Amino acid sequence: MADRADDIIDRRRLRRKLTFWRAAALVIVVLAVAALSSWAMRDRLASTGGSHIAKVKIEGTIVEDEELLKRLERIAKADSVKGVILSIDSPGGTTVGGEAIYEAVRKLAEQKPVVAQVGTLAASAGYMIASATDHIVARQSSIVGSIGVLVQFPDVSELMAKIGVKVEGVKSSPLKAEPSPFSPTTDEERAMLRALVMDSYDWFVGLVEERRPLSRAEVLAVADGSIFTGRQALERKLVDGLGGEEQAVEWLASKGVDGELSVIEWKSSESDSFFSPLALAQAAGTLLGLEGLGPDVARKIGADRLFLDGLLSLWQPDRDAFGG
Repeated sequence: MADRADDIIDRRRLRRKLTFWRAAALVIVVLAVAALSSWAMRDRLASTGGSHIAKVKIEGTIVEDEELLKRLERIAKADSVKGVILSIDSPGGTTVGGEAIYEAVRKLAEQKPVVAQVGTLAASAGYMIASATDHIVARQSSIVGSIGVLVQFPDVSELMAKIGVKVEGVKSSPLKAEPSPFSPTTDEERAMLRALVMDSYDWFVGLVEERRPLSRAEVLAVADGSIFTGRQALERKLVDGLGGEEQAVEWLASKGVDGELSVIEWKSSESDSFFSPLALAQAAGTLLGLEGLGPDVARKIGADRLFLDGLLSLWQPDRDAFGG
């Protein structure tokens, strides 16, 4: 009888465990469905809901971001969006990435008033994008400028010689696949690169001349790669005012947008997905007590700058200049 009683108790314990795990699984499924539904409906609710001011953050190293370009296009078409704030905090990035976003912002500005609100930094391609808006507001201590273009490449030829490695190659002409990290740069190669850089630089200067209340001579005077505080940038007409989001909203109000409207951020659908790698990394970091783990990790360690292709419009300060 004792054995039978023990069997009954064991079965009841097993039944309780099964009931617990079934309930836990059901809760997880419900939460997952709710998260997916919230993500899928976010833009739809923003675009079909009440009137508001859309806010778009442009942060970190700039590349040709297809998701961001599509997001700006959706904002342009959304009747509920009455004005747009671009919140910029970027050292720049690829020149092509800046160009693509610049053109998207200009198309957006044809439909709705757009203002740039500079945070810590809007340099190089970051400033290029800011100049696409109709008004630029920066903090007094923001860093603005670094108008210019560069191309960088390593030269590991001496290192290879020391370790006894050399690269052989056959090419159709001397400039094919140059510059190469496996050989020193020749005068002819440098001349080719300089022509490439200066052509893009001339194009960049032309954008600033077109968008800012400056003559070409005035643009060239500040387009030597220099950076400025927000106060200095205001003196040089690179920005239009000092302040933050409140001042950006005030400018939109001067253009007929209701200043009492809510400012709603239109976020990246990729970074906000419940099952995206970035979201999962952030959740894992929180569970491990590493709240900093998430979308900004690569940017914080500089990994997003390691593999930029093409010409760069990117502010790269010398560490020695800042006591590094």
